[in-house]
Amino acid sequence: MARRNDVPILIAQSGPVAGLRWPLSKDTVTIGRGGECDIVIPDRQISRVHARLQRTEDGYAVEDLGSKNGTHVNGTPLKGAHVLQDGDLIQVAFVAKLAYVGSEATMPLKVDTTPAGDLVSVGRLRLDSASRRVWVGEVELSPPLSVPQFRFLEQLYQRPGQVCSREEVISVVWPEAQGAGVSEQAIDALVRRLRDRLNEVDPDHQYVATVRGHGFRLDNPPTE
Repeated sequence: MARRNDVPILIAQSGPVAGLRWPLSKDTVTIGRGGECDIVIPDRQISRVHARLQRTEDGYAVEDLGSKNGTHVNGTPLKGAHVLQDGDLIQVAFVAKLAYVGSEATMPLKVDTTPAGDLVSVGRLRLDSASRRVWVGEVELSPPLSVPQFRFLEQLYQRPGQVCSREEVISVVWPEAQGAGVSEQAIDALVRRLRDRLNEVDPDHQYVATVRGHGFRLDNPPTE
C-alpha cells in the first residue's frame, strides 16, 4: 500500500472548483459534470463523464472520453492516453485547469490564486474564475461583467495567444443554444460591450482582438 506522501494529487487552479485538491489513490479516477464522477466539475461545458485517469505501470495516464469540448494537456489537445508527469496541466474543456503533482512530498505549499485563480495568463488583465472577478492593472471592474461577457472573456483568457472561432464562442457563451438562434449581430454586440467595459478602465488598449475570417483572441500585454 502506498504511503500518503507517495500519492499523486490534482490541484484545481481555475474554474468552479479552484483551490480544491484530490489525492489519487484509486486505479481509475473519472472527471466530469455528473455526480457519479470522482472529480465533479459543475459546468455545462463539461461532459457528464468527460475524462479518465488510469493507473499504469508508468504512473497515471489521462484520456478524453469523447467529450464535446475536449481535454488538453499543457495546451495540446489530448488524443489517446497521455502518461502524466509532475507539473503537467490538464485543461478540462474551457472551464477548469488541474495541475498534476507527482506526490504530496513535492506538492507546492500554496497555489497562487491572488488576485487571479487562473495561472495561465499573466498580463495586465487578470481574471479569477472562482469569484468571477476581473482586474485591469490594479483596478477591478465594477460592476462585474454580465454572465455572457465573463464567459467570453474567460474563454479567451484560458487560451492565451490562441484564436477562438465564432462557433466556439457560441458553444461557451450560449451552451443551451448549440448554435441555433445566435446571430452574427449578437456575437458582435457581445464583443463590443465587453470592449467598452474594458476601455472604461484602460482606454488606450484593445484587449479583444478580431482576427478576420477566424475569430477572436486576447491581446493581454505584460504588466509594466
